[in-house]
Amino acid sequence: MSVALLEHATHTIAVGSKSFAAAARLFAPEVRRSVLMLYAWCRHCDDVVDGQELGFTAVAQDAGAAAAALARLEAQTRQAYAGEPMQEPAFAAFQEVALRCAIAPQHAFDHLAGFAMDVREARYETLDDTLRYSYHVAGVVGLMMATIMGAKEPAVLDRACDLGIAFQLTNIARDIVDDAQIGRCYLPAQWLREAGIPQEELALPRHRAALARLAARLVEQAEPYYASATVGLAALPLRSAWAIATAHRVYRQIGIEVKARGARAWDERVGTSRATKLWLLCRGGVDALASRFRKTASARPAALWQRPIHAAGRHAAPATAV
Repeated sequence: MSVALLEHATHTIAVGSKSFAAAARLFAPEVRRSVLMLYAWCRHCDDVVDGQELGFTAVAQDAGAAAAALARLEAQTRQAYAGEPMQEPAFAAFQEVALRCAIAPQHAFDHLAGFAMDVREARYETLDDTLRYSYHVAGVVGLMMATIMGAKEPAVLDRACDLGIAFQLTNIARDIVDDAQIGRCYLPAQWLREAGIPQEELALPRHRAALARLAARLVEQAEPYYASATVGLAALPLRSAWAIATAHRVYRQIGIEVKARGARAWDERVGTSRATKLWLLCRGGVDALASRFRKTASARPAALWQRPIHAAGRHAAPATAV
């Protein structure tokens, strides 16, 4: 792997996700490089579809332009798996990690399907719909990350997917108002009707108290997924378990802060301070060590949303077909 690709990936995560960047430093060097390269691809795809740069709004795109951008990403992903030369640094990085770590093509295309849902301006009527979206944009990233760390057992991959879903539910709660300002809403429409909030008025200050209750409800929905994910730590190498446990603690703390701030949760972007991250890093280390002594894994709760299980060898469907 070239130094330039690693520098590109390191810069991408440092700017695009300060929360995960802190945890990523804990991985063993080879795993960390692969994780960073995968993150760079995920961030690039998100930015291309949304007309952003490293998560920050750059230019607005109409639906036609976004659909064309998504089609290019699908084509480039196929080319990456075919071993063709990649000019875009994010795709060169993805090609290397995907082929070396045998990341299933279906996982990559499932991730692109999440962006397709945004392009189509999908509506989320029920919590299951929100969970399905969360799988595509984050749960499947957990599957790819776990693959990089050497996880192969379906039960372990389920726990990795659960963590990604928990992360996304937390992100949705934190970003409700920001998303609403660009015309997006990932909260279940059923919840909005029950709360008496018209979707087109979601960002208005007069709905903050009701919105805070919905955000708290979503944060609570993430809890069983965070709990499930903890069980998967035992299957990971110790340093990987430490990194993932730290990310788990940091993202969960963001949800706790959103819930605690109530109607003030969107006055400024909720995050964690450097001191808090250091404390959570220590707690993550304790979690990782404790996982070494866990003799039996508890069964995954049947009530949790189950990721789709694709038949072995099935050709990945285009994201726009999902």
